[in-house]
Amino acid sequence: MAPSLSFEAAIYRSAGSGSSGGRNSIACSSRLETHRVSSTRRRALCCALDITRDNVATAAATATAFPRIGHVEQQRLGILPFLENKRILITGATGFLGKVLVEKILRAQPKVSKIYLLVHADSHEKARQRLEKDILESRLFELIREEYGADYRQFMLEKLVAIPGSVEKNDLGLEKHTKEQLLSQLDVVVNSAATTKFFERYDVALAVNTKGPLNLLEFAKKCSRLQLFLHVSTAYSNGLRQGRILEKPLASMSNGIAPPLDVWKEIDSVRNIKATSEELKELGMQRAQLHGWQDTYVFTKAMGETLVTQSRGDVPVVILRPSVVEGTSAQPFGGWIQGTRMMDPMLLAYGLGHLTGFYADPDCVLDVIPADMVVNSLLAAMSVHAGRPGLSVYHVGSSTVNPLTFRELAACTEEYFQSNPVLDERGNPVERRMTFYDNKLAFSVHKFLCYSLPIHVRPPNFLALNSCYSFQVARLSGSRKLQNSAKRTAILAERLDQLVETYSAYTFYKGRFDITNTKTLYEQMLPEEKEGFGFDIGSIRWNEYITNVHLPGLRKNNRSTFNTKFRLITMKESIQGLFAV
Repeated sequence: MAPSLSFEAAIYRSAGSGSSGGRNSIACSSRLETHRVSSTRRRALCCALDITRDNVATAAATATAFPRIGHVEQQRLGILPFLENKRILITGATGFLGKVLVEKILRAQPKVSKIYLLVHADSHEKARQRLEKDILESRLFELIREEYGADYRQFMLEKLVAIPGSVEKNDLGLEKHTKEQLLSQLDVVVNSAATTKFFERYDVALAVNTKGPLNLLEFAKKCSRLQLFLHVSTAYSNGLRQGRILEKPLASMSNGIAPPLDVWKEIDSVRNIKATSEELKELGMQRAQLHGWQDTYVFTKAMGETLVTQSRGDVPVVILRPSVVEGTSAQPFGGWIQGTRMMDPMLLAYGLGHLTGFYADPDCVLDVIPADMVVNSLLAAMSVHAGRPGLSVYHVGSSTVNPLTFRELAACTEEYFQSNPVLDERGNPVERRMTFYDNKLAFSVHKFLCYSLPIHVRPPNFLALNSCYSFQVARLSGSRKLQNSAKRTAILAERLDQLVETYSAYTFYKGRFDITNTKTLYEQMLPEEKEGFGFDIGSIRWNEYITNVHLPGLRKNNRSTFNTKFRLITMKESIQGLFAV
């Protein structure tokens, strides 16, 4: 799963709420099926082949050529028949990628039996509340909402079951009745739960990213009907390697640089540790970098992979390693994103005029992949490997077949904001160009001139250079707005330092993720299947995706950020403020 960084239904037999199954549930299902076939035929392709809302009119004209799911002509497809009547447990389903997965399954194959969502909550009621808020009310599900109209909520609550629990606990912390029910019914277990903060507390990251997958695997081993355990990792779990990185399992935590790592000793080392939150964050980064990984996130994800590989037994296992997962490209519609992902803080800061330079190799490749392609590849792998013993690894990334450099990313971003500018506090378009510096000294000079120096200018000295990192704001004799801008510029300078510290391991990354297995998986699909579940990474046109899909979606989902009309204070304004009377 890709990293994120912040820039600025439910059927409960034990709880006695919702449907109780039996004849009532069957009748409900029958009514819903009748509604789907009779009243929404013009959206048939939208569900079966993932044509977005803008193309519904075109789909209606050809709907008779493609009967709805389940008809004879669709039986040749592998994914849809596989999903029919399946019971699937998904962890991390309220997160970005997990939510896209849930939406895709429900929209493409409404005949799935049940999707159980493990939700971090301490009661059934709170789990159901999260289901309502994070899933049913999400804009991501608007095509399904339109498909079923007044029956939307009934359909969703029939298919989705929110279960309170945690991957951090043995047997997921489940109640006895719920545990027994799942052990006897589950066909597939998907682990998408993770803490994706690069600078996470070491104990927290170990509990969720390392021990969590093992806890879930041990639970899956007890499931009497289990066909597959699918673990979503990250391509960057490979660590600081260079060149072409093959789709191979991590059998041990050894990179040939530092001594081999004992994962269990790492887990035990923080069990009773007495340290502050900041000390635990620092510890995680130190351990990661000592052993050849970029940060705590990818380090603990790698250890989680290792435990799954070593402990899988005879359970069929798929490890899916997406690279930097960004907003959807087309399905269910383009531009949907939850929060801000890895590259987004830089894009937001540039659009607002807050980022004039960054420490990066402009020719370095940023391996980006849209979320809907990740989900489609996941479902394809699921249908292929279910019930087949063995361990399979898939990289889902673009660096080897369709690379995007930071230089190209900057050009696309500049093009978008020139056509769709953000207005500053004066109502003028923000016009700034961003420069990449692959030399740390040159970047430090740029940062000093653009961020530090303007806010240090004060009488009687022209330059007040206490320290380029002190960011103490001078008393400017100009307007209060200018003084506020100076303060905010100081804050932004500090944030820039944080961004550089966080991302430098990625802005100079020299690894390229081989996707031979993923390409083979795609090539095995039938043409009809590729239309609805396509993940042809080589077909992505980055300029179109970034300028017409991703950035508009990012802007739509971060309206409050773009409504902050604040400019960086410039050197010219700072000097003018000195002499204003």
